[in-house]
Amino acid sequence: MEILKTLKFLSIVLLCFFLIIYVLIISYVYFNQVELVFHSSRLPKDYKFDYQQKFEEINIKSFDGTILNGLLFKAENSKGLIFYLHGNAGTLETWGKIAKIYTSLGYDIFILDYRSFGKSEGEIENEEQLSKDISIVYQSMTKRYSEDKIIIAGYSIGSGFAAKLAFENKPKALLLQAPYYNFLELSSKRVPMFPDFMKKFSLETNVYLPQIKAPIYIFHGTADQLIPFENSVRLKQLLKSNAVFYPLKNQEHIGVNENEDFQNQLKTILE
Repeated sequence: MEILKTLKFLSIVLLCFFLIIYVLIISYVYFNQVELVFHSSRLPKDYKFDYQQKFEEINIKSFDGTILNGLLFKAENSKGLIFYLHGNAGTLETWGKIAKIYTSLGYDIFILDYRSFGKSEGEIENEEQLSKDISIVYQSMTKRYSEDKIIIAGYSIGSGFAAKLAFENKPKALLLQAPYYNFLELSSKRVPMFPDFMKKFSLETNVYLPQIKAPIYIFHGTADQLIPFENSVRLKQLLKSNAVFYPLKNQEHIGVNENEDFQNQLKTILE
C-alpha cells in the first residue's frame, strides 16, 4: 500500500512538473511569437538608399500615426505597378535589389518595409494591425495608379498578406512566391503544442484565394524546406482556371526572384 501511495505521489509530482514546463513554453511562445515570425531590423532615419536606377522614397502615415517607409522604383514608359510585400527578414537596403527585374519589364515596383523594418516606425503586434498598415499604403498607391494596372505580389510571409489584400480589393492580378496554404497550419507544424486560439497570425490563404477573381500566379521551389512545395500544390487544387502554378525545379526558399525560370515566366506574364 505504501508503495502505491509513493508511486501516486511521484506521478502527481511529475505531472505538475511537466505542466509547469508546458505553461512556461507556451508563455514564452505567446509573448515572443511576433519575434519568432518576423526577424526585423532597423535602418537609421538618415539612411540614404543607393540604387543605380530611378526611385522615390515614400513615407506614409498609418491609422495610428506610425510612419511607414517604402521605395517606388520607376520604369521607362511604365505599364503599371507591382505592389510588393517582402518576406519576414531583410529591409529595403537589400530588397530593393529585386526592383530591376520588374522595371526592366516595364512595371514600376513599390516595396514596403513593414513597421519595425528599415526606416518604418513602430512595432508589429498582430495580423489585424499589419493588415491595416498594408491596406492604407495600398490605397495611397491607388491614388497614383489605376487599380486595374496594379499587380499585388507577396513573397513567403508576405504572400498571405498579399492574398488578403487582393481579396479585399480589385487588382489586375495576384502573384505569389513561396506561399503557405494556411499560416495557422504551418505554424502548428513548427510549434505543435501551441494552441491556435493564442496565435496572433492566421493568414488563411486557402480561404482568400478561391474568392479572388483576378488572375493568380503561383511560384514555388520544389526544394523549399521552409515552406514546403506541397503548400502551393494544395492551393492550386482549390483554384479554377484563373490560377496558374509554376513549379521551380530545385529552387529553395530564398532566391525565387533571381531564378531564371521565374524571370522567363514573369516576362510572359507582364508583357
